[in-house]
Amino acid sequence: MATSLDLTKNEMLALTRPALAALRTALMRDAGPAAASYLQEAGYAGGERLFSAFRQWLRDKGDGAPEHLDVEIFERRASEFFRMAGWGTLRIGSLRDAVATLDSEDWGEADPKSGMDHPCCHFSTGMFADFFGRLAESELAVFEVECRSAGAKRCRFLVGAPEVMQQIYDEMGRGVGYDEAVGEVD
Repeated sequence: MATSLDLTKNEMLALTRPALAALRTALMRDAGPAAASYLQEAGYAGGERLFSAFRQWLRDKGDGAPEHLDVEIFERRASEFFRMAGWGTLRIGSLRDAVATLDSEDWGEADPKSGMDHPCCHFSTGMFADFFGRLAESELAVFEVECRSAGAKRCRFLVGAPEVMQQIYDEMGRGVGYDEAVGEVD
């Protein structure tokens, strides 16, 4: 059964990738490092409606509630949903059983032509924190560690408890690679 995604009914709207890239560029130019926080906050604010749209889309497909889906089915449906919403394909996995990973080789927020020197899918990190936090029924933090905007082949987001993500962030700040930092999580 093919089920479309009704953006209007879910208080969502289509925003083109170039428009989001222009918004990010303008914010970074005018607000400097604070732009990341602004974009994350905006992404987080949209997570509730996005998750509600996902829940309704699953119901329309006859799949039931996301929290009751088998992991493999959830991963497949979440990837399909984000692709249909224009964000790109998404592979969900885990790293060392310490954090979840979200990988995409075509993520919509990334702009490979931007020439950035660091990950910058800030809107997505906020959106994912709220979206997956609702699924987990727990506060989650998201940290992008690879980004197509910075020349990587994929965007990779780490998802975990805030204290775990802080520990990884601190280790990376000391020059430790994210894979090694995840391995050092208590």
